[in-house]
Amino acid sequence: MNTVVKTEVRIKDIVITEDTITAHLIDGRTISVPLVWSWRLAEATPEQRAHYELIGDGHGVHWPDIDEDISAEGMLLWYACAPARRQGDGVLRPSPCPLPMGEGSEELHERRGC
Repeated sequence: MNTVVKTEVRIKDIVITEDTITAHLIDGRTISVPLVWSWRLAEATPEQRAHYELIGDGHGVHWPDIDEDISAEGMLLWYACAPARRQGDGVLRPSPCPLPMGEGSEELHERRGC
């Protein structure tokens, strides 16, 4: 008989380099995604990237200086929205989200802000 154990995905610590966002989970696993996965973090200063707080008992991370939130589940399932683009007038505006639309996807898009 096989037994499947579902563990809660919770972040213990975050490390951001020039190329990656790495989350160390409380169960010992490590998740890494490219820094460009979050356009806000990619455009942030090192000081802004270093100023974060764990939220939801480690289910996510919030960067108050740039108003960015990332969830552990989102990192595992690769939930990312397209980066914002500067328009001809120099204003940074969101790009259309590449995630599929359809029944049940509204909550995902709302959580990601796209």
